[in-house]
Amino acid sequence: MKLDMGAAWNTATSLIGRNRDVVLVVAGVFFFLPSFAISLIMPQAAAMPMAESGDSEAMMAAVMSLYADYWWAILLSGVAQAIGTLALLTLLTDRARPTVGEAIKAGVVSFPSYFVTNLLVAFAIAIPVGLALVTSPLAIFLVMPIVVYLAIKFSLIMPAIAIDRILNPLGALARSWKLTKGNSLRLFLFFMLLFIATVVIFALVSMIFGVVFAAMGGEVEKIGNAVVSSAISAGFVVIFFAVLAGVHHQLAGDRPEQRAEIIE
Repeated sequence: MKLDMGAAWNTATSLIGRNRDVVLVVAGVFFFLPSFAISLIMPQAAAMPMAESGDSEAMMAAVMSLYADYWWAILLSGVAQAIGTLALLTLLTDRARPTVGEAIKAGVVSFPSYFVTNLLVAFAIAIPVGLALVTSPLAIFLVMPIVVYLAIKFSLIMPAIAIDRILNPLGALARSWKLTKGNSLRLFLFFMLLFIATVVIFALVSMIFGVVFAAMGGEVEKIGNAVVSSAISAGFVVIFFAVLAGVHHQLAGDRPEQRAEIIE
């Protein structure tokens, strides 16, 4: 089945519209709050050494030091967002209409599978990248198409776990690979369009609010910018995974009447 990007987008927006109340709860708790907390906990002082010094080693040391100090916050945020994503996909697609609590429980149960599956994906991508770096730094550009291809082929592992209930990591990988067969280029273009639109919107909104908050200065500027960036990030996450749900629904080969159920 060839991917219809317009139909996938329409399904995604319909899913969000039908479930907007629970989506707002999950987005606020699992995406907005972790992102907002990270923005406040991790000081932007990391940018100061970079601005003051042209020494690339000093810049890298500053970044590594920052992550070494706040690894726990990054880890907790990552776990929360992963569980939130699995819960979100469940809420958007489960016809049993689970409560938020039931969806979160499903996310917690699915998390180990998600974690192992993503480790396998990271390992698969690290192999060509590692070989390229060993050969020559310039070779990294030659393996980028392979990395992008693998990322596209494994882009539906989250729906495979949350929607298809495939908790076997190898099974989830195989499911994603099968669903994306014959649609890799279309998916790449679809995801690129989403990415470009997000970057443009993020830049425009951040610039507008940044000017306003800069005029206020101090803590207002810091908190205001954190709120705006976290809200935009949360919105993008919701839209992106709703799109993945729409793509999965279409490529899974559901019957027309089933598709009508999810769009109504």
